[in-house]
Amino acid sequence: MEKLFADIPWREIIFAAFCFVIFVQLFYYAFFFSRLAFFKSQSKEKSQQHPVSVIICAKDEAGKLAANLPGSLVQTYPTTHEVIVVNHTSQDDTRFLLDELKKTFKGLHIVNLQHDAIGIPGKKYPLSVGIKEAKYEIVLLTDADCVPASEFWIEKMQEAYHDGIEVVLGYGAYHKKPGLLNKLIRFETFHAALQYLSYAIAGMPYMGVGRNLSYKKELFFKNKGFSSINHLPGGDDDLFINMVANKKNTAIVVDPETFTLSEAKKTFSGWITQKLRHYSASKYYKFKHKFLLGLYSFTHFLLYPLLALSIIFFNWKLSLIAFGIRFIVQAFIYFKTMKKLNEKDLLAWWWLFDIWMFFYYLIFVPALWKKPRPTWN
Repeated sequence: MEKLFADIPWREIIFAAFCFVIFVQLFYYAFFFSRLAFFKSQSKEKSQQHPVSVIICAKDEAGKLAANLPGSLVQTYPTTHEVIVVNHTSQDDTRFLLDELKKTFKGLHIVNLQHDAIGIPGKKYPLSVGIKEAKYEIVLLTDADCVPASEFWIEKMQEAYHDGIEVVLGYGAYHKKPGLLNKLIRFETFHAALQYLSYAIAGMPYMGVGRNLSYKKELFFKNKGFSSINHLPGGDDDLFINMVANKKNTAIVVDPETFTLSEAKKTFSGWITQKLRHYSASKYYKFKHKFLLGLYSFTHFLLYPLLALSIIFFNWKLSLIAFGIRFIVQAFIYFKTMKKLNEKDLLAWWWLFDIWMFFYYLIFVPALWKKPRPTWN
């Protein structure tokens, strides 16, 4: 038995595994991520302006609404639109704040919910009520802690709708603040957007983010809303899009004026808790999406350990050459996409954060089986 193991060419196997990981990573960058890097919005002969209902759910978030809601209320959009705020059992000053804002902004529609829905954890119940209350076919979703990056957010998000489009995916960014944690959170947000926006362009949309997401009411009701996922704490954005989006009915918008901005978590533990809740829904994605996302994450996770082993036990020159090819391709794609998503300040950090992703995967693997908390804010 010892002789059998001794005859196995472990060094060659390690390097072969490393080369396979590099090949898979290059495939994702060439086939998927390059699509966002070179994405250009379709030019239109004439502009269009659909009536739009903006929907925001809030629970004990008076301070966040005071800071961010005016950004949605003062949008420059001449066509009919409304801003619906669903006040979900808030115990703070949310109701009084909204009543005061209503005196100034006639387009503000307030829905006060006094009770939770039994058996429906998370944000799906208030969001469903908001969609039912919406006057218009196109609904545009964001959160109480988000503010549009410009006064043209509504106008440019609805511009993506044309014949056959029922879902529009936007980018929900974070405010740029000093500190490593802020950069870490923004890099992870960028990395997630690189994936879901690229997959959508490739005709395989699998998620959206509730901070900046739009779809049609007809699509929502045709699929019976959130009925199939009502028992889950999360999924009101990513799981719903995973169910209803396809290559023909989905568009993306990456104009910086369409981004939304929110405050990143101030503590590492707070961010971990937030991400664990978000990732808990990914186990319910369609198999093809879980396979593609899993293969990318698994090879990304193995990359640096196999690089180290290949350098030590095989040939450091060949190992660094193989890694260098992936590094150059990745740097180019990141350069293009970070500029596109207005995250250029992360360019100097991306290679360190790429190494950090090894530990990131270790931290968030438990989300695949850990039961999330039922709260949503």
